[in-house]
Amino acid sequence: MANHKSAEKRARQTIVKTERNRFYKTRIKNVTKTVIAAIEAADKEAATAAVKTANKYLHHCVSKGILKKGTAARKVSRLQLAVNAI
Repeated sequence: MANHKSAEKRARQTIVKTERNRFYKTRIKNVTKTVIAAIEAADKEAATAAVKTANKYLHHCVSKGILKKGTAARKVSRLQLAVNAI
């Protein structure tokens, strides 16, 4: 347990940031799963719409500092390649 005032504040901030990051990372996984489900169902229109949403959300997370730019680009690229292969 924290003994100093600054350490107590840091502990509080960590809890808030952990919750926020968990929300964003869970949403990233759900958006990705939506694209994969559409790909497995061989639904080109749904997959295209889902990958567009995923692209937008992943880059939104980059602006929030949740993901690095290269990580988001890699994920979007792999999803787009899978959609194009349908």
